[in-house]
Amino acid sequence: RPGIGTLLNALIIAFMIDFSLPYLPTPGSVIGQMTQASIGILIVGLSSGVYLAANLGPGPRDGLMTGLQRLTSMPIASVRALLEVGAVAIGWYLGGQVGAGTLMFALGIGPAVALGIILVRRYL
Repeated sequence: RPGIGTLLNALIIAFMIDFSLPYLPTPGSVIGQMTQASIGILIVGLSSGVYLAANLGPGPRDGLMTGLQRLTSMPIASVRALLEVGAVAIGWYLGGQVGAGTLMFALGIGPAVALGIILVRRYL
């Protein structure tokens, strides 16, 4: 169900992206870029676990993810990966660019969110 977390999800994420981008390094090597993208995916996954555990209302994709997971009983990692791959496919079909980072996020965020939820449940 939507809640205050649903609204704050959109506002905080937009603010944090605008705030942090000037301070983040821009790696020149492909390995540096992949490492930075991987760390970002893990941070988003852990953060998703924290705010979903707070039960203040999921963001749009997280609400769809948790709702579909309840309906299908599929693992949360699979549901989120399918949602992200679907979003990438639609974006690509509409003329958007798909790069390595886009594919890394689409395929990696499902397992990262599942890991974040497991860690929060276990340690918080």
